Order: sequence, then structure tokens, then C-alpha cells
Amino acid sequence: MRRCALLVNPTAGKAKHVNEVVAVHTRLEAGELEVTRMQGADGAEAADLARRVAAEGYDVLAVMGGDGMVHIAAQALAGTSTALGLIPTGTGNDVARYLGLPRRKPLDAAEVICRQVTRPMDLGRVTGEADTHFATVLATGFDSLVNERANRMTRPRGQMRYNLATLAELKVFRPLSYTLELDGERRHLEAMLVAVGNGPSYGGGLRMCEGALLDDGLLDVVIIKPISKPELLKVYPRLFRGTHVTHPAYERHRVRRVSVAAPGIVAYADGERLGPLPLNVECAPAALTVCVPNR
Repeated sequence: MRRCALLVNPTAGKAKHVNEVVAVHTRLEAGELEVTRMQGADGAEAADLARRVAAEGYDVLAVMGGDGMVHIAAQALAGTSTALGLIPTGTGNDVARYLGLPRRKPLDAAEVICRQVTRPMDLGRVTGEADTHFATVLATGFDSLVNERANRMTRPRGQMRYNLATLAELKVFRPLSYTLELDGERRHLEAMLVAVGNGPSYGGGLRMCEGALLDDGLLDVVIIKPISKPELLKVYPRLFRGTHVTHPAYERHRVRRVSVAAPGIVAYADGERLGPLPLNVECAPAALTVCVPNR
């Protein structure tokens, strides 16, 4: 019998969610998995539990949560034989979109894990004193400033807070001066943002890095060159469809390694605050094994 750890988002506590956890646990056991349920008191403890699961050689780490929980799991599972099973219950759920997982039916997502179908998936890796992996998109411009502002806000909750933060940041934003190295080629430029995509979307379906593939061994670097604020608002809805790629301000590069520098900018990935620029990023090919509906 395969061993499965079920790691639950530390912030989960509502009765409805508790009932979902119990139902998912039962469904995984019905799929002939030996299930151990885990829940850390906070993100740091959840990360410790994920590392323990990998060290003890579990077959599957099933996480209930959103892209933040995938981020925690990726740090522990990258380069190991333990597969990641995802039961999406978060807000953005971009990794679930990548993998074609049910995003509003936890039991159906648990069924995917029971089927034992897996595939390899690349990760982005921020290198330095301690490597940090990410699954979605590294934000290093207007988008990361919106995250910073939203994190300082206490209300409203959910997506509306990010919408308000976007409007507030737009009032004061000026194009940023970047220094990039794209596979060793240095460039100096001004841009609204530079996004480094392992996958195509972030922020709950914003397809900034449209066309990025999870298994090509490459990162997609998207540059949005300076545009007016009215034009940025006009283009914004196109990000959800991926049709912004035809806009004259859009530029895309596919690389194995990139370094990004811009003064005063803090990078985000998978919705998590990674730290200030400059950062060096590379693709970690096939670093993660994931459970999927179909190979």
C-alpha cells in the first residue's frame, strides 16, 4: 500500500473546511492509500512537515490549499521521488489550472491522486545562499508592488483587496529601470514589469506568460515596456485571455537562466514574498513529480 501524507493549509479552521478534509481523507483511503493527516500551526511548521514527508520517503504528499501550499511543498519535494498531489482549495489555484485539476471539487481532485498517474514538471529556482523553488511566475515590477501594497492592507478580503491595490498603485507608479541578463546577454531597459514564468499564469488566471510550458526546460521572460496608465487599464482584461501577446509593449524571451535587477523592488512568486532584487533565476528541469488526470 502506498503511503500518502495529507497536509492541510495551516489557516484552515472553518467547519466547512474541516468537513472537506475528513471527506478527502476518507476518499484517499478508499483509493488504497495509507494516509497520515498533518496540519502545521503556521507556514514554517507546514514546511517542516513537508520536509519530513520527503525525508521519510512517502509516495505522495497531498496538499489541500492554493499556490502557497504548492510553494511550501515544492521546497521539500524538488529533486525527490515523492509525488505532489494537489487538492485545490485556495483563491488563485494557478497550478491546478496548469494541471487540469478540478478546482471546486475536492473529492474529484482526491480521485486524481488515487489513480496514480504522474508526470514530471519543471520548477523555477532562485539561486543564492539558499535555493528557493517556484511553480508559477516570478513577479518583479508593477505586479510585485501591487502584492506589497495588498499585504499592507487589512481589508477587504480576497480578490477585491488586490483590485483596490492595483488601482492605488497605478496612481503613483512610474516605469522601472531594469538590468537583465538573459542566458548571459546583458540588457538595460525601462519597463512596467518583468515576469519570469515557469508556467503561464499567476494571480488567479492572469496569463502574463502565455505559452510557457511546464516541461520544456526553459523559463519564459516577459517584458511589458512602458505604456500609459490608461493603456495599461485597457490591456489588463486581455491578460485573462492571453491576448496581450499581440500588444506592441509585449516582449518575450525563452531562456535557461536570467538575472533581474531593479532598485527598490521585492520579488514575489506563487503569491509568496521572496525578497529584494537582484535575483538570479534558472530552470530546474523535471524537478517535481505531480499527480495529474491524464499523462
